[in-house]
Amino acid sequence: MQDIELLKYPAGKLYIPDLISETEIKKYITTIAEFPERVATEIKDLSDEELLMYHYRTEGWNIKQVLNHCIDSHMNSFIRFKLALTEDCPVIRPYDETAWAELPDTLLYSMSESIQLLHLIHKRWVFLLNSLTVKEFSRTFIHPDGNEVVSLKENLCIYAWHCKNHFLHIANAKKYKFPKK
Repeated sequence: MQDIELLKYPAGKLYIPDLISETEIKKYITTIAEFPERVATEIKDLSDEELLMYHYRTEGWNIKQVLNHCIDSHMNSFIRFKLALTEDCPVIRPYDETAWAELPDTLLYSMSESIQLLHLIHKRWVFLLNSLTVKEFSRTFIHPDGNEVVSLKENLCIYAWHCKNHFLHIANAKKYKFPKK
């Protein structure tokens, strides 16, 4: 049996360095830019049944839920970037990821169109990210869970890790094929 922590965090637990350099920012942007194609390649040979059937851990989401969670999460992150760029330290709005993962657009929507949407969201997000200055990456928002102030460079780090971790969830779901509990 696999270690549950390894299944939850195959990329390791999130680590945000105290200092995030321009080099790190570029690496994070590259990770985000490459994510949609990596996912598309990873799932290209799976049937609709396999996308719904394969889970990365017994209590975890299936591949379709992981992919659509990434779409939802990355759209929210893109909006958070725009809010922080246009408002002074705005309070962002969280959402119920688990509930969203059970909605019909997650479970029933066309996977090929979901992949297209992921590509387009990332293309526009990366365009924005590549246009930002070092100073703009220091802009912040407040996450209401714990009233945490998050800089855009920290958020970029979070989402580069998010891409890596969820890509590995998809790869592990194909490998382990855990059933839904």
